[in-house]
Amino acid sequence: MFDNLTERLSSTLKNISGKGRLTEDNIKETLREVRMALLEADVALPVVRDFIKQIKERAVGIEVSKSLTPGQEFIKIVQAELESVMGESNEALNLAAQPPAVILMAGLQGAGKTTSVGKLAKLLTERDKKKVLVVSADVYRPAAIKQLEMLATEVGTDFFPSSADQKPIDIANAAIDHAKKKFYDVVILDTAGRLAIDEEMMGEIKALHNAITPVETLFVVDAMTGQDAANTAKAFGDTLPLTGVILTKVDGDARGGAALSVRHVTGKPIKFLGVGEKTDALEAFHPERVASRILGMGDVLSLIEDLEKNVDKAKAEKMAKKFKQKKGFDLEDFREQLGQMQNMGGMAGMMNKLPGMGNLPANVKDKVDDKMFSQMEAMISSMTMKERQHPELIKGSRKKRIAAGSGTQVQDVNRMLKQFTQMQKMMKKMQKGGMKGMMRGMQGMMGGGGMGGMGGFGR
Repeated sequence: MFDNLTERLSSTLKNISGKGRLTEDNIKETLREVRMALLEADVALPVVRDFIKQIKERAVGIEVSKSLTPGQEFIKIVQAELESVMGESNEALNLAAQPPAVILMAGLQGAGKTTSVGKLAKLLTERDKKKVLVVSADVYRPAAIKQLEMLATEVGTDFFPSSADQKPIDIANAAIDHAKKKFYDVVILDTAGRLAIDEEMMGEIKALHNAITPVETLFVVDAMTGQDAANTAKAFGDTLPLTGVILTKVDGDARGGAALSVRHVTGKPIKFLGVGEKTDALEAFHPERVASRILGMGDVLSLIEDLEKNVDKAKAEKMAKKFKQKKGFDLEDFREQLGQMQNMGGMAGMMNKLPGMGNLPANVKDKVDDKMFSQMEAMISSMTMKERQHPELIKGSRKKRIAAGSGTQVQDVNRMLKQFTQMQKMMKKMQKGGMKGMMRGMQGMMGGGGMGGMGGFGR
C-alpha cells in the first residue's frame, strides 16, 4: 500500500529539504505537488483540501528547531498532519464488558467480512488469550455459514452452528446465550453483505444491532475501492453506531486513498488492516507507523513485531549457538532463512518497513520478486544434505542435477550460489562486528548488485 504516494511525496519533499527557510512562495510548489500526489492516491477531495490548508497554516512563518533544517521541519509537519488525518494513535477494541463481549461485523458483499471474522478470532485467541465463539447470521449467501465453519476450524476457534432457515436475530441470541453458559469472553457475529446499500439491508442490520447491543460494531471495507470505501463507511455509519473500521485487501492497493479518507469522512477510527490472504494477515492500524511508511521512513516497530510473531525461536537460538561456536553458515541455514522471510510477507513486505527503502529506484524494487525465494528453496531442496553442508562440492554435473530437480537452469543455480556466498560473507561480518557489520553487509548486497543480480529468478 501507498507505493505511488510514497514515491511522489519522497521526491517532492526532497526538493524542499535543502531550503534555508520556509516561505509561502517556496512551499507553494511543494504543496501543489503534495495535493496532486494525494488526489492520484484517490484520497477524498475534502480530506485533501483540509490537509493542504492545515500544512500551510502550520508551515508558513514557523520557528524552526535548531536541530532541524526548514525542509526537515516541513517534512515533520507533513508527517504530523498525516497522523492527524488517520487518527494519531491505534484505537484498540473495547472489550471491557460483562462477558461475552459481542462484536458485530458489517459491510458490503465481497469486502472480506467472513475472512476478517476468522482473522480477528485468531488474533484475539492467540494475542489476547480470549475464549472466542464465532457465528454466522448470513442467511442469504449460499455457503456463507459453511465458509465460516471451515475458517473457524482452520484458526482453531469455536463455531456456533446456524442455518439459512433461521432469522438473524434468533441466531445471534442463541449464540450469545450459549456463550454465557459456556463462559466465552468474546462472540464475533458475521452478518449478511449486499451488493449495494439498500434500505431493507440497513433496516435488518439496525434491528439486529438493537436486539444484541454489541460492544463493538466494525465496518469491513475493501481498500481497493479507494475513496468509495470512505463514502460507503459513512452511509453505514449514518445508520449504525459504528465503533471502527477494518480495511481489507490493503496489500493489493498501491494508492492508499481509503486509509487516508476513512477517519476524516466517517469520524470512525481504522482499527485493523487486512494485509493478505493468510489467517494471521490482520494488523492493528497504527497511524504514526503508517505515516512514517508513506514518507519512506520505514516502519521498524511493525517489522520487529513481525519478527517476534513469525520467527521460529528454537531455530533462531540454534543458529545463534552455531555462530558462537564459529561453525559457519551453510545452505541448509540459508533455506531456513528464506522460509522465515516468506513467513514475514516476503522480501517486498519487509522492504516496505525498512527505513530508506522507499528511496530505492523502481527498477531495483521490481527485481525483488518473492518468486525467486521459492525457486531458491526448490534448488536447495534438490541438493543432498552433504551438498548443503559443503557447497564447494557443487560443480558441473551436480549443478545440472540440481537444476533438473528444481525445474530451473544451471545459470539460476550459479546465481543462487553467488547470492548464498554474499549472505555467508554478511553472516561472517555479523560474527565479527555484530549488527554494524551485518548492516554493512546488507548495504553491499543492495548496492553491490547482489539483490539486482537476483532479478533473473521468477521471470
